Amino acid sequence: QVQLVESGGGLVRPGGSMAVSCVATGSIDRIYDMKWYRQAPGEQREFVAQISAIGTTQYEDSVKGRFTISRDNAKKMVSLRMHNLSPQDTAVYYCNAKIRDSPDGRLGEYWGQGTQVTVSS
Repeated sequence: QVQLVESGGGLVRPGGSMAVSCVATGSIDRIYDMKWYRQAPGEQREFVAQISAIGTTQYEDSVKGRFTISRDNAKKMVSLRMHNLSPQDTAVYYCNAKIRDSPDGRLGEYWGQGTQVTVSS
């Protein structure tokens, strides 16, 4: 069974940095776009960043220049490095990926369990 397992997150002071990571596990044939979303309390889940299988990236405007998404295809991992964090970045961060499993070749969209990032002094 394909799963996305996240790690990282926690408490960081304003202006600080933090990284979150996500590993895809299970019987996987291919991973397509990998993305990060976040959901603040009382808010809808919003897109943060995405990276294609060949490394093309896109970012939500408020995180451009502060966040960097990267992936390691051999490790089936996507990471998000976050710098100059502010309280407005406080949210549960979710990874998301489109994955074709093996051997059935079924294409599905998967979500991680979420990891809390809290920016506070």
